[in-house]
Parts: sequence; structure tokens; C-alpha cells
Amino acid sequence: MSNRTLNLTDTLYDYVLAHSLREHPAQTALRAATRGHERASMQISPEQGQFMALLVKLMGARNAIEVGVFTGYSALSVALALPPEGRLVACDISDEYTSVAKPFWQQAGVAGKIDLRLAPALETLQALLADGEAGLYDFAFIDADKVGYDAYYESCLQLVRPGGLIVLDNTLREGKVTARADNDDTAALQALNIKLREDHRVDISLLPISDGVTLARKR
Repeated sequence: MSNRTLNLTDTLYDYVLAHSLREHPAQTALRAATRGHERASMQISPEQGQFMALLVKLMGARNAIEVGVFTGYSALSVALALPPEGRLVACDISDEYTSVAKPFWQQAGVAGKIDLRLAPALETLQALLADGEAGLYDFAFIDADKVGYDAYYESCLQLVRPGGLIVLDNTLREGKVTARADNDDTAALQALNIKLREDHRVDISLLPISDGVTLARKR
């Protein structure tokens, strides 16, 4: 037994993947295709993708939002977990990065579920609200520019239904959140973590998965 989370050695991490990870072949291929990318560290870990997919299934989610797509692994993980009639609004500004994703979404048979919107994410989220879609979403994943997190969170909080879930990535910022902020991104996450702790519109849990994952369930 242990009263705190284990530190993962490389050997133990490999064990976790070997004894838990279940990937669609398109997910495995997309990770391989991204591995040589100059910004490959932006991709979420496979165990995080599987964890989010399980959350989506447990919730019976049908409508989801993603803020920050990169090469599409997280979108693929969520879309695979959605039912056939499910919809994922995927927000990004890079045609270059998201173009990597598209053939793998096609390979997995989920391209029709993913509504990719290439525009500043806040504009897309505000457009959804303007179209009367407040409270229509079950799940949202935020993994984009850290300075924008607070605004993305506030918009997603309006878009998800009561009982809906917002997942925020990188909330431990490689441990940098515990020290004096060295840049605006870290400072933004530190401020947001404090805000979330006191935000009684949601139930929260900050989990030491990957680079820190915060779950915020709308009350």
C-alpha cells in the first residue's frame, strides 16, 4: 500500500503500457508519425489518451470539444470513444499540424465525427455560444496556449452541461508550478490552479498523470 502516488521509473512506465494500453492501429501509427516532429512533446501520452477515452465512455458523452489539436492524437482518442452519432468540435489554428492528423482519423473511421475548426479557439467557442449551444456539450479537453486557458475554461464552462466534464492538460507544468514563475505560461497555470481550487461551480481533481491533468465537473 502507499499513501501517495508512485514515482514512475522507465521500467515501471513500460510495465503500465504493456499491461494496460489498448490502441487502435491508427493511434499507434499516428504516435509513430509524430515521434520525429520538432514539437513532438506537445502530443499527449498514450495512457492519458486512453484515460480520457474511458471518461468519455463512462459519461456516455455524445458531444465534445477540444481546444488544441496538434497532430490529432487526443482528438482521435476521444472520437473513437464517442458513439457513431457523436461529434467533436476540434479547435486549432495550424493547418500544418492538423493535416498530419487527417489520414489517421480517416484510417480509424472517425473523420466524420470530427468538426475541425481552424481559427483562434476563443473565436470558435464564442461562435458556438452565439449559435445557442450553451449546455449542449458533455466533455471538453483544453490543451493549447497556457495564457489562454482561463478564457477557454470560462467558455467551455458555459458550453458543457451540468454534470459535464472539462479536462485541462499540463496543469503541473513539469513541476514548474511549485516555484517562482519563469514565464507567462507558468504564471497563467499557477493562477488558474488557484482559481480552480476555489471555484465552487465545479468539482475538481488535479491528477499527477503525464504533465498534470485537472478534471473539473460542472455542478
